[in-house]
Amino acid sequence: MFVRFVVDELDPHSGERCGVFQVMFRLARRGELSLDEQARWDRLREWFNTHLERPESLSRSTRAHASEVAISWFRDSARRHIARAREIAALLGERGVQVEMLRTSRPGYVVYEDEFQVVAEPFRGE
Repeated sequence: MFVRFVVDELDPHSGERCGVFQVMFRLARRGELSLDEQARWDRLREWFNTHLERPESLSRSTRAHASEVAISWFRDSARRHIARAREIAALLGERGVQVEMLRTSRPGYVVYEDEFQVVAEPFRGE
């Protein structure tokens, strides 16, 4: 089973719901976080940078400039990672942003995986 934290907003590239990391990066980039929120986000982001690999590719295609529409899912066994993602969800919740935790056994066409996550291009129509 795989887990993902999302908001109601659709990503224009993938057509899937935006993940909490995507939303937090955007808020931080726009300078919309308070000092406390920014400090909490910085700590969480640093933890993930240390404890989660970043895939080199987000596409099944080997073509240069291929569309990168794959999305990340935590393995349900990645309890520490999920707990930290819940902290991000709580931070967004304090701003009035609704976050939902999705679960699936079929994340899509897997383009990357490790012991904590899979990154997959979603199946069409699912």
